[in-house]
Amino acid sequence: MIHQNRRKELLSKLDNNAVVIVSTNSEQKRNSDVNYPFRPDSSFWYLTGFIEPDAIAVFSKNDYSIFLNPKDKTKEIWNGKRLGVELAPKALLANQAYDIDTFLDEIESLVDKDSSVHFDAPTTGGWKDISSTNILNESISSIFKNKIRPLNPYLSEMRLIKDPSEIKNMQAAANLASKAHIKAMLKTKPGLYEHHISAEFDSEFRNGNSEHSYPPIVASGENACILHYTENNKILNDGDLLLVDAGCEILGYASDITRTFPINGRFSEPQKQIYEIVLNAQKSAIACIMPGEKVSTPHEVACDIITNGLIELGIMDTSSDLSEFYMHKTGHWLGLDVHDVGTQVIDDEYRIFEAGMVTTVEPGIYIRKSDKIESKYWNIGIRIEDDVLVTNDGNHILSEAAIKDLKDIEHLMSNQ
Repeated sequence: MIHQNRRKELLSKLDNNAVVIVSTNSEQKRNSDVNYPFRPDSSFWYLTGFIEPDAIAVFSKNDYSIFLNPKDKTKEIWNGKRLGVELAPKALLANQAYDIDTFLDEIESLVDKDSSVHFDAPTTGGWKDISSTNILNESISSIFKNKIRPLNPYLSEMRLIKDPSEIKNMQAAANLASKAHIKAMLKTKPGLYEHHISAEFDSEFRNGNSEHSYPPIVASGENACILHYTENNKILNDGDLLLVDAGCEILGYASDITRTFPINGRFSEPQKQIYEIVLNAQKSAIACIMPGEKVSTPHEVACDIITNGLIELGIMDTSSDLSEFYMHKTGHWLGLDVHDVGTQVIDDEYRIFEAGMVTTVEPGIYIRKSDKIESKYWNIGIRIEDDVLVTNDGNHILSEAAIKDLKDIEHLMSNQ
């Protein structure tokens, strides 16, 4: 029923005679006859709740049709059961269902001559294989020509505000990932390898009937200064820090958490200095997240604190040097996608936070080897990231179970 309500809400924002066409992904080949694990298109999943590959939903105010793979005894023996055309209407609350291969034969009959068609080309391969992204887009554009209207602006605004069921899933994902981060801290010690710590997340997520929401970053020492480091295969050296950026999915909804901690369980004095700047920036940025505040404010607050802190330590001379040490934004929307849909700017102005939005808050400092900087700060890379829900009266940190205060981390790791 929740997906039916979402379709109704979307249609209420469109023209009275609007028809929506939305498609999901195809399975993608990894190598030879091996496919990657299948993941539905987020918007299609949001509107239908259907998780099989190669499907297209077509709906208007008076009709809902679903195109999907038919039952196939041989393929079901090898790859698992399919819902099939006959059972789809009842299971998905559709008026009728069709074999996906009849889409181009049937689609014109589902669109009145005076209807607008809201459709966006799939962002990944759909309808049998990756080449069909162009086939689907070109076919619909050719059939309906000047009837085509964008869908994503309306759908993105809906997905930006999470309902209670979505928040429940995101809290569950944050809880599971927080637990995994704690276990990673307890596991870490000099002499292990980054992949040993990565394996803790693999195990915890699979035991929780979940999976990674993105490739984990397990970066020790100088690797922590590489923002999207995913090799995860270097030895953990005594005296270095370990930066771990890892999250999981629950029913499609993502968590995204980063913690940085000492491999030997004790921060050095230079590491403490940098860590406290990042933590202060993060806590201050979170504190200003509330309804009515501009979404740009957390980044501005974090930048000011990091700038002042690095100038005080003599690492920076002026604020113009900040991008050398902090080169990314302080947060992004979070939901069915790790970098979720939703604009941050409306009519050339930053939008304001509203209850139901979920954002990450992830300031960082990355200090590479440089003759301009004291060597005691070299190769210190620190990022602290939480998932934050905007509430009616402020915010709630979904990932608060993952400890981050310096003393708490040292206490935990000293008692492992």
